[in-house]
Amino acid sequence: MKYKHLFFDLDRTLWNFEANSEEVLEDMFNKFDITTLACIDSQEFIDNYREINHGLWAKYRVGEITKEFLSTERFHATLRLFDVDNFGLAKKMGEFYVKESPYKKQLFPGTIELLEKLSNKYKLHIITNGFSEVQYIKLEQSKLSKYFTEIIISEETDWKKPSPEIFHYAMQKAGAIVEESIMIGDDLKADIKGASEVGMDQIWVNFDNTYAGFKPTYTVDSLMQIEEIL
Repeated sequence: MKYKHLFFDLDRTLWNFEANSEEVLEDMFNKFDITTLACIDSQEFIDNYREINHGLWAKYRVGEITKEFLSTERFHATLRLFDVDNFGLAKKMGEFYVKESPYKKQLFPGTIELLEKLSNKYKLHIITNGFSEVQYIKLEQSKLSKYFTEIIISEETDWKKPSPEIFHYAMQKAGAIVEESIMIGDDLKADIKGASEVGMDQIWVNFDNTYAGFKPTYTVDSLMQIEEIL
């Protein structure tokens, strides 16, 4: 076998971030009675929140903003769109989201079956840019922890994907070399280009059949196709 170490992304690759996030955001919308405050429905709020959150995460990855700012500002900025300028409420919403979201358990189809098969043949590891207090709970609650030898969370290092340093660090921690390693993830920039920059092969998990603009080592549109490649 060419590969001995498989490095997985977590959110949007194994753990169904959008589905789990939507559950929490619906709970939050109802808990804080946002429909009364802002005269909007939950879907309008969620759609705008996602766009704002995406932009803030891009800034967080390159160190332009802090985790604390991100956690509150994504809700504060969304509320301001609907003329609700309430920092205290936004902070409570941020705390609620971080506390509740990791307990959601929706995984992509085939996740457990794939990990069961691969864990008998390879060393499996996680490289994620998420927050430590959230990612460990996600892994435990979704019963994923047992499959992974090393769990590398960017917050516990000095780097975030796609920085080459985090991939080098992950391989060093796992006792792996680049020729025997492959990165598996959904994010073209963070996972696929990041791994490519250090010479690591990649499997792009392209659930949405979008256009890459370049050629990853491999591309799949379902998790079970990964076993066929390996």
